[in-house]
Amino acid sequence: MATQTQRTKREFGDLLVEKEIISADQLLSALEIISRETHEKRRKLPQVLVDDLHINRDLIYDEIADYYAFKRLQIDPEHVDDEGLAFIRKGLNTLQPAMRTMALEFRVLPYATDPDRPERLQVITPDPTRREVYSIARSFGFPKFEICYVKLKQWEDLWQRVNIGRSTYASLESDAREISLAEAEEDAELYEQDLEEEINRSGLVDLVENIFIDAVRVGASDIHVMPRGEKRTEFYFRIDGKLNLWYANMETRAEAVSAVVKDRAMNLDRFERNTAQDGFAQFVIDKKTVRFRVSVIPTIGKELRSKYESIVIRVLQEPTFSTRLEDIGFDTYSEKAFRKAITMPYGMIIVTGPTGSGKSTTLFSALRTVMDPSLNVITVEDPVEYFIDGARQVKLNPKLDFDGALRAILRHDPDIVMVGEIRDKKTADIAVKLANTGHLTLSTLHTNDAASAVSRMYKMGIEPFLIAYSINIILAQRLVRKLCERCKAPVKEPDVTALMKLGLTSEEIEQSTFCRPVGCISCIKGYKGRTAIYEALPFTKTIRQTILQAGDVVDDDAIRREALKRGMQTLRMSGLNLVKKGVTTLEEIASVTMEDEE
Repeated sequence: MATQTQRTKREFGDLLVEKEIISADQLLSALEIISRETHEKRRKLPQVLVDDLHINRDLIYDEIADYYAFKRLQIDPEHVDDEGLAFIRKGLNTLQPAMRTMALEFRVLPYATDPDRPERLQVITPDPTRREVYSIARSFGFPKFEICYVKLKQWEDLWQRVNIGRSTYASLESDAREISLAEAEEDAELYEQDLEEEINRSGLVDLVENIFIDAVRVGASDIHVMPRGEKRTEFYFRIDGKLNLWYANMETRAEAVSAVVKDRAMNLDRFERNTAQDGFAQFVIDKKTVRFRVSVIPTIGKELRSKYESIVIRVLQEPTFSTRLEDIGFDTYSEKAFRKAITMPYGMIIVTGPTGSGKSTTLFSALRTVMDPSLNVITVEDPVEYFIDGARQVKLNPKLDFDGALRAILRHDPDIVMVGEIRDKKTADIAVKLANTGHLTLSTLHTNDAASAVSRMYKMGIEPFLIAYSINIILAQRLVRKLCERCKAPVKEPDVTALMKLGLTSEEIEQSTFCRPVGCISCIKGYKGRTAIYEALPFTKTIRQTILQAGDVVDDDAIRREALKRGMQTLRMSGLNLVKKGVTTLEEIASVTMEDEE
């Protein structure tokens, strides 16, 4: 016999079918999905319809509001006044930390008191069916409450205005008195005292610390703090390689925001505003220790004052994915060639690509693959971004540069050496010397593709015979955004001309299913996460001979042609394979790769 819950699901589903919001087949599919889920993780019918079958969320939840008689509120977040925003902030700040976390997770806000019954609180949420909503609503401390339904977009826009983005920030109300900057500059002590008072009154510390937390939770690689005026500071997160505006603070002066950020880090002088500074911070977030690298540079605003500072914070979070080579996105040829190169007892492994292309992750994966207790592994980095168990990591400082560190480790009996980056001839000379004296040497270089790394080292002043016999493999890589698996949709009529221009044949186009971004609640504009594309150039006997025969110029094209004959895929070819599998889009590949030359 069906349970009451099953009957309710079926009845509501039949109503949706009757109103032609879903089809009978979609209802059966949703019920089948629910039946396969465990009791502990079983979702409700509306969630499955929206998340798995991609039915319009507003249509489903509008019907839920009517079916269960929830009051519906139409909110224009832009017209909620300061008093209304302050009411919401105050209500959130009355909650215990655990309950505030629940309010974030289940999207619950204290909106206003009922105009007819002031003792009753109106609590808004885009999903009033969650039982947790009632626990949160009771925690606001009102004698009575009413759960009200609002559309998800209205709720999110309002939450953004309340200044909590995706975390629960402390109250940002500020009645800081306006002061004359001219007077403050005449009296530095008075200026700093006034700034400190503004910070204490405004709740900036809570805001900044929660920005750090937000960045970690959403997987941002960088936080950009950009002053846009005397009392406007914008916080951007770089997520999947793209900058996204996360929050704009208009309650306090830009100098106060910069001061709070610098106070959270070490090696930064809060009172120094005219020079570039580098520091670091470390916090425990969600029971994990996360480090941040903080870079500060002075900038000029339109008022031509030098007190503004641009701040970029790199989030040094240990990768949450597996660091095995087979799990980081290699194609078959590249993985086989790379494994062979790193298991050789000596020689150089060079990974090329621009900043932020995943070079360090690839090198760390390689190190973890070849490391064992019988080997002495030493890394030389500036800065040390991730800690590697079993390796001795050397951090550079003003008294120890790359040149000095590499000379020192030659006497430190290493088996494997990782050099953070080949920056100049001195670094390249020592790295080549390490590779030619029985050490496996891993490093990075900034070039556009694998073949051009050879000419780059040649231009640095390294002799062709040293390049030819010291390098095992050069690996070029890029990161591309992946389409969200939950909402991506097939392209019904792909642009054949554009596809063929990028390198696909008409046969490949016919046999492939191309997908496009859509956008849903779990992604950013249809993309979620990134994967790597690779171009592996192993040094064969023929390639070594080509380098040895170089005169005044190394022939990159000849090296590239020979590698392609041996099975190398260019970056564009690697990317197009992902396009054919529906992993990413043509636009992504075109934006990060160059056209392959004939």
